[in-house]
Amino acid sequence: MTDNRNTIFAVILSGLVLILWQVFYNGPQMEKQRAQAQMQAELAKKQAPAPQPDGTPAATPQPGAAATGNPNVPGGAAPAAGAVLPREAAIAASPRVKIDTPRLTGSIALKGARIDDLALVQYRDTVDPTSPAIVLFSPSNTATPYYAEFGWVSAPGAKAQAPDPSTVWQQDGSNALTSATPVKLTYDNGQGLTFRRTIAVDDHYLFSIKDEVTNTGSAPATLYPYGLISRHGTPHVSGYYILHEGLIGYLGEKGLQEYTYKKIDDDKNAEFTVTDAWMGITDKYWAAALLPASDAHLKARYQSNLVDNVRRYQTDYLQDAQTVAPGATNTVSTRLFAGAKEAGVVGINFPVGGLGGYNQKLGLNHFDLLIDWGWFYFLTKPMFLALDFFYRFFGNFGISILLVTVLVKLLFFPLANKSYASMAKMKAIQPQLQALKERFPDDRMKQQQEMMEIYKKEKINPIAGCLPVALQIPVFFSLYKVLFVTIEMRHAPFYGWIKDLSAPDPTNLFTLFGLIPFDPTQLPLFGHYLALGIWPIIMGITMWFQMKLNPTPPDPTQAMIFNWMPLIFTFMLAGFPAGLVIYWAWNNTLSVLQQGFIMRRNGVKVELFDNIRGTFKKKTA
Repeated sequence: MTDNRNTIFAVILSGLVLILWQVFYNGPQMEKQRAQAQMQAELAKKQAPAPQPDGTPAATPQPGAAATGNPNVPGGAAPAAGAVLPREAAIAASPRVKIDTPRLTGSIALKGARIDDLALVQYRDTVDPTSPAIVLFSPSNTATPYYAEFGWVSAPGAKAQAPDPSTVWQQDGSNALTSATPVKLTYDNGQGLTFRRTIAVDDHYLFSIKDEVTNTGSAPATLYPYGLISRHGTPHVSGYYILHEGLIGYLGEKGLQEYTYKKIDDDKNAEFTVTDAWMGITDKYWAAALLPASDAHLKARYQSNLVDNVRRYQTDYLQDAQTVAPGATNTVSTRLFAGAKEAGVVGINFPVGGLGGYNQKLGLNHFDLLIDWGWFYFLTKPMFLALDFFYRFFGNFGISILLVTVLVKLLFFPLANKSYASMAKMKAIQPQLQALKERFPDDRMKQQQEMMEIYKKEKINPIAGCLPVALQIPVFFSLYKVLFVTIEMRHAPFYGWIKDLSAPDPTNLFTLFGLIPFDPTQLPLFGHYLALGIWPIIMGITMWFQMKLNPTPPDPTQAMIFNWMPLIFTFMLAGFPAGLVIYWAWNNTLSVLQQGFIMRRNGVKVELFDNIRGTFKKKTA
């Protein structure tokens, strides 16, 4: 009986965690996401954010201001009135330099030399390869402006004019920006300063920007280099606490600084004086980040401004002043990451088997944290590395999940072996335990004392039955995190109907797997429980087999828990990523085989099929 109680306790504990997660968090979050999406759709119809010449209009000090202190990075003033343009129309309305690489397409606006048109051609909105490419950046006079900007700010009180977001630059030549051909832009302010900008891009997502300013005048000029990433409108987020979306940066000694959109809305502004830093804005799978030189002294900032009822989020930096002497040329170099958060590109900072990526190649400060590995990165990173290792051999992340499950089983085999052996011994002494109850029917204390003596004599650990389930919890969590946050799992197919391992099984029992044109998940209150696909059903069956490996408990309450727990888990896991459900089903199958083998080796009869037949006989009776 004790082995049954231990197993029941472990199962109930795991089930309780999943039930509470679904009822109090996952379900409400799904409803919250639907409400947010509906509200944003309504706002998009009502709002008409005005176009503006600079997107985040300048707050540059006016001529005659006191020549003390540092200037501000552009941003914060009210926009000019106007209508929102379709993205294609906004792009066509200004002169541009085309961007064309194997991974990126888009353009650079010559007005302001702003990188504000970018699409990720290797990633699509849906699993359909003909669906539109993911759009990352859009110009300022569209519905969802998002862009990066670099330049110089004049010292307060200076008369020399630096280029601003309304400046029209001239291209040297007419070539497109490719991974093999950089572009060169020039602007002459007519006051003795000539600005030159060279923009290059690699074959992934890294832009390199080199700014030069030549002073042909007779007086020195003091300028401050800056960089910014600006996003207008509060974007839709996943809404899960295990994933950060919003403003992010690793700011020198201040470490990782993460601000959700709500947090920066509340704080309005956050400033940091740092070196060896990077900062940006991250989504679940995509990000844009400023990567200034590691030795640059920066005044970094996160901010949120409300302009015409539209939120504007900006992360920026301002470097120390540079004085350009007459006849001299000063140069500043910086970088911009704008693309998909691929682990091999961003980098994994891990002692063994880590992928270097930009984090290592560029000597960046924890740039791998752009991917939200979470507090338990010591579990999630190895899980991803193992999955990625097998993927390189077999080309399928579903196969990788199956193989990693076997690997984990082998890794924990000694512990699980002891656990199952202890459970087998527990089963063998059931007649002795039953005899104790008959000898001391009214003396529970005596029963416990005698029971512990039997355990001691047979060298049995009464809580060993909890271990197999307990071992699954960290593996379950790390795999869930990897499936949820890594772009490598996005739209990763398995076989058959599973086209995306990071999404729930698309089939549904309640529509007869597509035969009935009805979406039961839209029903109020309990609709999100009515998404029961084939793989969750398979998982439930394997869990039921695992429960039936032990005899049915004589206690009716315990028997009821054993009978209903697989069904509860089936519904609870139905909304989880398909890859996770496949893992659980495969793990259950391996556990049944492993426990059956160990029971036979310990001379205990495997009663799986006897118990299954007994279940149906009772139903018939």
